[in-house]
Amino acid sequence: MEFEAAQVGFLSIVPPLIAISLALITKEVIFSLMLGIMAGVGIYSFVMGLGVTGLFSTTVNLMITKVGENASMVIFLAMLGALVALITRAGGSRAYGNWASRKLKTPQSVSLTTGLLGIIIFIDDYFNCLTVGTVMKPVTDKYRISREKLAYIIDATAAPVCIIAPISSWAASVISYYPTETGITGMQAFVGSVPMNLYAVLTLVMVIILSIRKNGDFGPMAAAQRRARQRTSISPEQPERVDDELSKLQVSDQGKVVDLLIPVLFLVGFSILAMLFYGGYWEGKTFAAAIGDTDAGSALSLGGFASLFVAFFLFVPRKLISFKEFFATLIAGVTSMIGALIILTLAWTISGVCRDLLLTGPYVAGLVERSQLPIVFIPALMFLFAAALSFATGTAWGTFGILIPITISVCDIVAPHLSIISLSAVLAGSVFGDHCSPISDTTILSSTGAGCNHINHVATQIPYALTVAVICFIGYIIAGLTGGLGFSLSVAITLPVSLVMLVAALLVLPRVMPGS
Repeated sequence: MEFEAAQVGFLSIVPPLIAISLALITKEVIFSLMLGIMAGVGIYSFVMGLGVTGLFSTTVNLMITKVGENASMVIFLAMLGALVALITRAGGSRAYGNWASRKLKTPQSVSLTTGLLGIIIFIDDYFNCLTVGTVMKPVTDKYRISREKLAYIIDATAAPVCIIAPISSWAASVISYYPTETGITGMQAFVGSVPMNLYAVLTLVMVIILSIRKNGDFGPMAAAQRRARQRTSISPEQPERVDDELSKLQVSDQGKVVDLLIPVLFLVGFSILAMLFYGGYWEGKTFAAAIGDTDAGSALSLGGFASLFVAFFLFVPRKLISFKEFFATLIAGVTSMIGALIILTLAWTISGVCRDLLLTGPYVAGLVERSQLPIVFIPALMFLFAAALSFATGTAWGTFGILIPITISVCDIVAPHLSIISLSAVLAGSVFGDHCSPISDTTILSSTGAGCNHINHVATQIPYALTVAVICFIGYIIAGLTGGLGFSLSVAITLPVSLVMLVAALLVLPRVMPGS
């Protein structure tokens, strides 16, 4: 359904501001998203003269449109919930937890393994968020690693990994937005941007440092970690819908580690094959081109559907689950995803309000174009604009589409030597917003995969994300000042200095912010 957009200027940023502010204040993300949506559609209806009837009809039509556009992801989430429930009931999760407990002797080794698994799964951020949570949650629970910390590790190894992996759905998005008349290909620009994508690189380094260091957490995360160490089970004060549903299942005591590994490996394998199929690999395209041109949602849905067949023939003939229990468990698993699907639907809708109705992105982009600032500050400022836009709209891909063409055009005219550095800054800022915005789909899926209260996840990881973002801002100022020396030399100066600042911050902050 097509919507006629309205030019409302500053009012275009009101809906995301309302949603984000209320979510952080009230801790009720559904209420906050609904109010943000109604505020945005209210502004749109007033400007377009639609009246009260138009307000409600536009809201419903936009929501229907967004659910339709993301129907494949809805199906995948439902099937993944079913697969998780089946693996749990068959005893696979329990067996894996027992096995991992024998192999992984410390919380540090468990955290590091979780982070490395997130880095390995780089094809798609949605797939990353939910698969890592499914596999590692039983183990992190056993070692009393907080669900907030698990959600952070998942989130911090989803988008940040995808944005530096040339073979990923994110790389395909960036390449598609890169202007063709610049003299280099989009893939060349993307690969060139990786060393200067400070937010992605520093976030991954931070995950590794926090995983291997004892008592290295700070702020709300340190408090969450202390609470986790002091209890013997998941906190009862804020039960999760996923845990509520799965806790009702009668778990088989005959399950083995393979009952978790085989369905998950088939899910990964089927999903990759489906991505290649939808991307045209068997029609002559290269692997990278096929991954870039694929329909990720449809591929993941097909992979999830196939993995359920595998689970049926793996569990039912061995009588880990009876025929009737299999389908009852499947329904319970789908039900466990209802909360996440509601939040995602509202997040997609408010993103549509910003992008399709009120043109929030072009308004922010106009501010960028009209700013008269010294050339050396272009990378740092593009990082800030991209961070603000992606945080407000909850989407990195939308930010790519708005800011990449503007950034490259501006740099071609006034500072060609800063083109790749500025592209890196846009990608880094976009990932920051996608990483920590309460209305970002990957943030929602990370809390879902970890079985963590969504607002608790947001509140505990924002200090971590902001720490990296501040260092990135300083780093891009350095990059702007050294850009004239050549890209390689600028990287050789900027990246080590940024890493030193990060290490220093991680040594100091636990003492300054021990958490209440």
